[in-house]
Amino acid sequence: MKIYIRPQPFEAISFDLDDNLYDNRPIIIAAEKALQQFLHQHYSKATAWQFDDWRALKSRMLSRSPELRHDTSKARLQMLELGLIELGYDTETAKVGAKAGLENFVLHRSNFKVSAEVLELLAQLKQKYRLVGITNGNVDYQRIGLGELLEFVLHPGIGYPQKPAVDMFELAASKLALPLDKILHVGDSAKSDVDGARGAGCQAVWLNPGFGVAQKSLPKQQLPHIEISSIMQLRRLV
Repeated sequence: MKIYIRPQPFEAISFDLDDNLYDNRPIIIAAEKALQQFLHQHYSKATAWQFDDWRALKSRMLSRSPELRHDTSKARLQMLELGLIELGYDTETAKVGAKAGLENFVLHRSNFKVSAEVLELLAQLKQKYRLVGITNGNVDYQRIGLGELLEFVLHPGIGYPQKPAVDMFELAASKLALPLDKILHVGDSAKSDVDGARGAGCQAVWLNPGFGVAQKSLPKQQLPHIEISSIMQLRRLV
């Protein structure tokens, strides 16, 4: 644990979820494979496309409509609809297929449980702090075992842009009825989590690495209060 700025007393901890409380990479890979199998099974024309084709379509779509980056579910829905139209399906069939495809992806995207070790850590922290989630992803936190530990989880969309925008941090503070500086945000992204939290006026813990590759340099915009190399080091806060 490295301390760059001495933390001040806080009352709540917000967590980024993906790659912080669990390794998100294999989960997304499995969900993408399940979605492709679903499309190939129910929409035979989709067999003409593989993962790289969908990824290229998504890139083109986001270039034209960058605002979709702030709502991952809406972006996937529109990508699926556009793809099915390009593959030769009529608009109505594409809309139905896109909705079914998104439901399939979301089902598999949340088809896991957070480890018992992490759940135990959160239960210990919950005895002293209020716990919430602020994530750029779309995982169903209830299904993965966090429903009894986190008061709520905020996702981008419906007028709330992704981190590092301050909007979700400000919404969390409002829902908690706490000043922003009484929230300690924990996340693995130097930009989304550290810059976002500090920009909003929260305190920040940088998890480096999360479940990904360690980042060698400090965040460019804002220093975190604390840097940790394992989520389990948060036991020191109890």
